Amino acid sequence: MFVASHARRQGIGHLAERRTGANFLAMATIGLIGAGMIGSQLARLAIKNGYQVVISNSRGPATLSALVAELGPKACAATPAEAGAAGDIVVVTVPLKAYRTIPAEPLAGKIVIDTNNYYPQRDGHIPELDNESTTTAELLQRHLPTSKIVKAFNHIHAASLTTEGQPAGTKNRRALVIAGDDEKAKATVQALIDKFGFDVVDAGPLKEGWRIQRDTPGYGPRRTAEEIRGDLAAAKRYAEMK
Repeated sequence: MFVASHARRQGIGHLAERRTGANFLAMATIGLIGAGMIGSQLARLAIKNGYQVVISNSRGPATLSALVAELGPKACAATPAEAGAAGDIVVVTVPLKAYRTIPAEPLAGKIVIDTNNYYPQRDGHIPELDNESTTTAELLQRHLPTSKIVKAFNHIHAASLTTEGQPAGTKNRRALVIAGDDEKAKATVQALIDKFGFDVVDAGPLKEGWRIQRDTPGYGPRRTAEEIRGDLAAAKRYAEMK
């Protein structure tokens, strides 16, 4: 098993040089903070597409030995801080109630993909989300003020990530939604999602991420780009659903 110290010795020391290169996306390491259903599936998808993966959870690298063994030599386990430091692109995929535990310093200046959804029965009530004065991604952006947050992968079932991807140009290819305030970061994430096998629809800034939250038309079902644009337009705030 590759453990965190291996990640530091073999990979992290070389990342600063790679981040400035022209082939950023092709050479990027994906850091994952969270190894649940979405996190583990994204790790499999990244490995399938040739990326190095550094994956972490709240229980420690040793608890990820089986997953890392499955993923193979391009993967290693680490702490959240180490995964954040190692990743050129970092995915935060933890229960929303734990977003304040995400280490900010290792993610400074980086593209951070937010997969989170708000489930009050799991996360407890968060007043700003209950009254819809902000969104889940904006909460994470506030916690990580110098990171470039892009909302993505929050409205697809985990198993579909590794089974429904298709080559670009495929008729009726499934589309996924992104939202974010940094256009360059969104472009990078869009290219990554396309490589993973999905079309991309840009919902706009982070504040528009509510349009693909739970209970909206596009949350869950398979949609083409045209269909999901209609879903985004038809989305209603929770207050409007009452």
